[in-house]
This record gives sequence, C-alpha cells and structure tokens, in this order.
Amino acid sequence: MGVESVGSSPRSSFDLDENDPETALNPHADENDTAVPLFPLRRLDQDGNHVGSFPLAGSGNAMSVYVTMHRIRRLLVAAIDDTYTLDELRAPHMDRLLVRPLVDRLYNPGDPALVYCLVANRVQFLRPRSNEAFHKGINESRALLCELLATRLLRRFHEDHPGRPGLLLLANILVSGFDPCDTAPEPVRSRRPRWAIQERGGHERKLTALELAIISESKMLIKSPACQLVVDAVYKGVVVYTPLSFVDFLPDHYRYHPVSLYEPRRAALLNHRRLIVPQLRNIIELVHFAILLVLYMLTVAHYGFGGDMSGVRIYETLFNVFTLGWVLEQFAAVVEHGWEVHVQNLWSFLDVTFVVIYATYGLIRSVELLLADDPFYALPALCTAAPVLLTRIAFTLMPDNIVFIALHAMMRDFTRLTFIAIWCFAGFVMALLLLARTSGDLNVGVTWATITKWLLWIWFGLDGTGIERAADFHLILGPMLMITFAFLGNTLFLTILVAMLTNTFSKIISNEAAEIQFRRAVLTFQGVKSDAIFSYPPPFNMLALLILLPLKLVVGPAAFHHINVAAIRFINAPVLLLISLWERRQLWAKGSKTRRLKFWRYLKFPSLSPHRDIQAVFSAEPPPDVIDTLEKLDPLDELKAELELVGPHTPRDSTRQSSRRRETSDSSSHRRSDG
Repeated sequence: MGVESVGSSPRSSFDLDENDPETALNPHADENDTAVPLFPLRRLDQDGNHVGSFPLAGSGNAMSVYVTMHRIRRLLVAAIDDTYTLDELRAPHMDRLLVRPLVDRLYNPGDPALVYCLVANRVQFLRPRSNEAFHKGINESRALLCELLATRLLRRFHEDHPGRPGLLLLANILVSGFDPCDTAPEPVRSRRPRWAIQERGGHERKLTALELAIISESKMLIKSPACQLVVDAVYKGVVVYTPLSFVDFLPDHYRYHPVSLYEPRRAALLNHRRLIVPQLRNIIELVHFAILLVLYMLTVAHYGFGGDMSGVRIYETLFNVFTLGWVLEQFAAVVEHGWEVHVQNLWSFLDVTFVVIYATYGLIRSVELLLADDPFYALPALCTAAPVLLTRIAFTLMPDNIVFIALHAMMRDFTRLTFIAIWCFAGFVMALLLLARTSGDLNVGVTWATITKWLLWIWFGLDGTGIERAADFHLILGPMLMITFAFLGNTLFLTILVAMLTNTFSKIISNEAAEIQFRRAVLTFQGVKSDAIFSYPPPFNMLALLILLPLKLVVGPAAFHHINVAAIRFINAPVLLLISLWERRQLWAKGSKTRRLKFWRYLKFPSLSPHRDIQAVFSAEPPPDVIDTLEKLDPLDELKAELELVGPHTPRDSTRQSSRRRETSDSSSHRRSDG
C-alpha cells in the first residue's frame, strides 16, 4: 500500500539512554533529537563497480547479494563434509576452529545483506533434491551452520551498533528486501520464473531475511535477542516500513516507505498506515472475526430454534455479505506471501476448514435458491462450522499458549498420516465391496457406505458388526480381511499415530520458548500488510475491489493513490481517530511516568544506600596505571594462548580418542597374552 510522507517520518527519538538496546523500543522522543540515518546498501553493477554507499564509519565495501550468496555456499561446502548436530557445532572446540573463524571472515559492518544470504543458503540446503539424497545429512548440517552463523552475525551487529541507530540497522537487516539476482549474469536471470510482476518502483522480486527465516523455520535465529528486538519493535509499530509481497489484489505502490522509526508527534491525525501495525491489526481482525461469529450464531440459532424464515433470511443475508468480505481478506493473505508462510500461522488450518465448509454451504444454497426458497440442506451444513469458529476464537485470544502451538504442529502430522491411512485402507473397502457383489448370502442393499461405516467402527473400537458379518462376504476371505484391517487400523496405525504425536509434542515442550517466539514472529510478519485491500474492513473490501480496481486502469498512479488514501481514511475515520488519541495518550502517560519516577528516586535518597560503594567501583573503567598493573599481573594474550592449548574437544573427538585408547589397551593385552 502506498505511503504518504506526511503521515510518518524516517526518524524517531527516545526518552531513555540510547546506548541501552532495550530502550530502543520506546517510541517516544525528545524534542531536540536528530534524525537517524537510513542504511542504503552498497552494490556492484555488472562491471564490478560500486554503486552507492553504506554510510557507516569504518565500514568495508559490501559485495552484491549474488556474489555473497555464492561466497557463503563455497565456504560452507568446503568447511562441512560430514554430518554434525547442532550441539556438536556449538561445542567449544568447533566454535574455536570453525564457527568463530567463519564469523570473523564474513562479518562486514557495511553489508546488512549477510544474514539474508546465510538464510537463503539455509533454504537451499534444506530444499529436497532427488539427485543429492546421499548428501542429505551433510546438507542439513550445512543448513544448521548457516543458521548458527546468521545468529552470531546478527548478535555482532547488535553489539557493535547499540541504541536507536542499532535498532534501525537490525530492522534493515531483517525486514528490508534484497534481490538475490542483483548482479547475476543474464543466463541466471533468464532462469527466473516468468510470472506477472507488479511494478514496485525497483523493489520487485525482493525477499526479506525474516521471511526466509520463517520459511526455513530458523527458530534459533528468530529467538535470538537481536531478532526479538526487531520483531517486538515491528509488532508495536515502532519500526515501520512498506512490506514486500508476492501479489496484491489492490496494489498501490505509488510511494515506498523505507524502514524507519515511527514518531507519534510528527504523525498525521488520521494516519492510515497504522492499520497495518501488527499489534493494532490483530485487534482489528479480532473484532472482524467477533462480528462474523455473532452473525453466524444469529443465523444458525434462529434456524435451529425454529424461528420464522423471514428472520433467517435477514440474518443469513447479513452473514453472507460479511463472510464474503472476510473470505476475500483471507484469500488475499494467502496470496500476499504464499502458502508456505501462511501455513505457519497458528490458526491457518481452522480458517481453511471454515472456508471449505462455507464454500460447501454456498454451493448447496445456490442450488436451493434455483430450485426452492427453503434452506433444507444448506443451513444444516453451515451448522457444522460451529466447532471450527469457537476453536478459532480461542486460538486468536491465546496465540502464545503452548498447547495451541503444539496442537497446530500435531494437526499437520495427524492430517498427513490420516491421508496415508485412508489411501491405503481404501483397498479394503474395494475388496469387501467386490466380495459382496459376488456373494449371494449378503444383502444386495449393502453398499460401500455401509462397509465404510463398519470399518470405521472397527477402527475406533466402537462396534464389531463388521466382524460378525464378515463371513457373509466370503467364508474365508471375509473374516481374513476384517481381522487384518482390525489389526492394522486399531493396533498398528493408532500406535504409530500416538508415537508420532507424542514425539512432536515432546519436541515442542522441550523448546517452548523458541516455539512461542517463532509464532510471534510469524504473527508479526503477516500483520504488516502490503495490499491496500486490508485497509478496508469487510464488506467494504469487496466494494473497493469492484470500484477502485477498474478505476486504477483509468487514472494515473498519483491520482489513484490519493483516491485510495481518502477512501481508507473516510471509511476508517473512527478507528484511526481512536488509534491516534491512544498513541498520544500513551505518549503523555510516558512523560508523566518519567517525571514520577524521577521524583520517587529523589525521595528514596539513593546516596544513603550501603551498596552504592559497590556500584561506584564498577561504574567506570579503572585508570591507565591500574590497567597497566593488571596487565603485568595477568597478561591476557598469554591467557588466551593457554586456553587454546588446553581447549576442550568435541564429543565426537572424545569418543574417537576413547575408542582409540580402548583399541590400544586391547592390542597391548593381546600382545602380553601372546607373549
């Protein structure tokens, strides 16, 4: 969606200490704060000449993304030629011999694309390839090393650039778009997919490091303090930017808003860009879903309690109009970043299930309207969506609940294994159906539905009718098929299913903090919307699509942008006014709280504390003569050399050394016995 320069500013200021990275999330500023510079990238053109610069003092020249990606891949292929676990890669010996030298070699304070290139290599290493099945374990080890290096580099960026400029740099590293083929030769560019690309003023075909981290499930990188600092800032709206998307239903890319820090004092009163702040966006979407749930309950409850059909038609019409707009919003969310990112959302499977139920209801209702006016079958089909909607509201209210996170992961395993089971056990239905047709003892009325019902009862251990009637299919083959199905379905399959779900749940519980932070990052990344269709609440988004999209073909980009912004502000005026007043209220409350804290600290007389002497000792560095004395007593260079000589080995090396010692002792004992 387009951005107006009036509504935001590429800088921000803060009340607290700028050297403290945690205070960078404070969106409230001093009046005399200076502008925070952005971080444009230094890039190479086709001839290898530098284009642009990266304004950091003492920074080196940054290579192109294409060259950096191949450089990283070349180093990792040469460094890893065996399978390693994450614990082995993080061992002190491997850290000293492999990880730390690679971090020192790759780190360049003038190149924010390093993390992106590492995560892109991780995605490539994890991509399944049939011709490299033998190297799957090695590629997974290289992918782990990519994530570990990206985490270390991001931490070094965080340590070297504290305060507000550091937060802005970290935000550029994680949420700025990078083109992997920026300086690629023409043969490489010709291999790119030839789908229709929407014009974005030079930002086409770009991806962010955070998006690649979500796709590759780089949970160690996402749970790092530096990444969580950026995620929290984006979630609260402190860091604002124009996101990149795959396809927009209602594109408005007239103005591009770079990554910057939001300043409420300089924002417009009706700032339409606050509608895509994840924290506010989640509240708005929760209200939309609550309206959908209320209309649904009015429709099905009025039908279920036997109300007059005129009332049902009124509620049903309102429900359909609002739900169509809500479904359009969900479909736009899938298209914006692709299915791989959308399925990482905690309640994505519930939304898909409801859309399928609603599509079934819509198809049946359309047929009924053509034949008759009474909803004989459509509304009963719609009633089956109640468990989905009520469960979805619980997921939305508690997105950080580890039980819901585990349920989301287990649903994928359950769906995959159930599909395989249905595919395999369909053969039993076909075999029994063919036996029923060839047997004269079985009633002709037995159909595939009856056989499926009997098999399901056997599967869940509810009834044994199928086993009792097995001899009617065939005296020998019928019982054999039924008993085989009971053994495979009720014993083997359920045992495998329970084992898989238990394993998945134990993995999630053992890494609970990382799972919660990963889901929060997914929710934050999906909350920043690029498509202008998300700024229109249902059902106004359908009107915007029907009116503004044809209008875009008639008017120019500037005129369309102004019309679109005016329509968004007019429709969302009450919401935007409440957001603006709330942010200014928070700003005033922050200033009052700071003054109260200063007054309270004055009343507490901190200088009378007996522990102030200890704090005073460590409040400043010792003088040079003391440092010289300490260096003579304990030279740090000699200490580092001693630590390198007696450094610990990896568990693999220790195992190999112990096995060699056992082999040596065994051979010596054999020699003594032979002698």
